[in-house]
Amino acid sequence: MSRPGMQEEIEITVDGVTYRYSQLCEEAQAQANSLQFVDAQIAELKAKLAVFQTARNAYQTALQQLVPRTQQ
Repeated sequence: MSRPGMQEEIEITVDGVTYRYSQLCEEAQAQANSLQFVDAQIAELKAKLAVFQTARNAYQTALQQLVPRTQQ
């Protein structure tokens, strides 16, 4: 986040080479924006998956405690 009077330059690293965002062509900037958006969506989905997996484990544990035990 930039502050008044201070402009931070965003840098993008591709194949080990770092570029200033402002020096990229419009098409490269658009691709970088799309990549950032997709990365954020993936992170959100991973967080949701962790919540769902935790809930599933809790439901499974509760079910295991409720069904009759059988000897095998």
